[in-house]
Amino acid sequence: MTPMPRRSPVSLLGPQPSAQEPGRARRHPTRILTLLTTLLSAALILAGAQGRSVFAAEILVDGIAAQVGNLYVLISEVEELARPVAERMREAGVPAAEIRKMRDEALGRLIEERLIESVVTRLEMDASEEEIDNTVRGIASDNGLTVEQLRASVESHGLTIEEYRGKLKGELERSRVLNTLVRSRVRVEIEEIELAYLERYADQREGGEEANLRHIMIAAGEESGRDQRTACMIAQDAADQVRAGDLEFREMARRVTEMNPEQEGELGWLHTDEIAPWMAGALVNMKIGDVSDPIPMSFGCNVLQLVALRSFAPITLADAEPALRDELSRHKMEKEYLSWLDTVRKQTYISRKGIYAENSTRP
Repeated sequence: MTPMPRRSPVSLLGPQPSAQEPGRARRHPTRILTLLTTLLSAALILAGAQGRSVFAAEILVDGIAAQVGNLYVLISEVEELARPVAERMREAGVPAAEIRKMRDEALGRLIEERLIESVVTRLEMDASEEEIDNTVRGIASDNGLTVEQLRASVESHGLTIEEYRGKLKGELERSRVLNTLVRSRVRVEIEEIELAYLERYADQREGGEEANLRHIMIAAGEESGRDQRTACMIAQDAADQVRAGDLEFREMARRVTEMNPEQEGELGWLHTDEIAPWMAGALVNMKIGDVSDPIPMSFGCNVLQLVALRSFAPITLADAEPALRDELSRHKMEKEYLSWLDTVRKQTYISRKGIYAENSTRP
C-alpha cells in the first residue's frame, strides 16, 4: 500500500511555494457548525439570511466525513487530500481496498488537524495576521523571492494566497501547541548521545583518504539479454561521450546506468580502505575529474569517475554531538507527540460518518 505522506511533528514551518501537501486551508467557520446536524430545510429557516443559507446548503450537500468535538471534516476535504495519491495508485493497478485504506489515512490526517485546532481554540493560541505576514516575508526571502513573486508561485500551483496563508496559520498554531505542550517534555541526556556516538562511530578508521566517486553499470548476463562484450561497448560509448563533453557524467548515468539511475551515478564519499578491489585498481592512476575505461565484471561492465579526494579525519564526539542531539530529540519528539495526541484523542468525541464509519461496508 502507498502510505499517505505524513508531516513530521517537528518539521513544522517553512511550507515552500511548491505546496506539495494537497490539503487546503480550512474553509468552514465554527459559527455554521450547529447547522450541520439539521435538515437542509431547517438550516434555511434558522439562517435568516440568503447568503448564509446557501453556504449551509453547500456544506450539507457536500457531506460530513467525521465529527471531532464540535468541529467537522468534510468529504470534499478527504477527497482533495487523497486524490493525487489515489490517482497514482489506480495507474499502478493497486486494488480498490488499498485505495480505501489510503483514504482512511487521509481522514486520519484531517482528524489530527482538527484535534490540534481544538486545542488552539481552547488555549487561545491562534496565530495573528502579523505573524502570518512575517512568515510569508520570511519564506519569500529564504527562497530569494519578493512577496509578489511568492504569491505568483503559490497561485501557479493552484492555491489562492488566502488558502496559502490559511496553511501557514495552521502550521504556526501547530508549532505553538507542540512547543508549549510537547517539546517541553523532551530531554536528551549526554549519556544517550555518547551511546549513539559509539553505536555509529566506534568502528571508524583513524586516518587515511576518502574518494568521492560516480559509477555507471551496464548489466550483462541472461537477465539483461546482452553479453559482456556488448555491455562493455555501451559502457565505452558512455565514457567517450563524457570525456568529449557531450554529456556530464551524472546525466549520462541517469540515462544508461542500470544501478539506481535516480541517484545519477553518485556513490558519495568512500574511505579508500572500503572501496572494492576492482574499483581500487582502476583508481590507482586516475586524477580528479578522470573517467575510467570500461571495467568488466561478472555482473556487467562499469565506468567510474573520480570526483574528489580528501584526507579522512575521524569524527569526534564533539563533532557529532549537535547532529546526534537533534536526531535523538526528533525521535523523542515524535514519540512524545504521538502519546500526547493519543491523550487528546481519548478526551475528544470523534465519530467517523457514512462510508468512513468504523463498521461501514463499502463496495
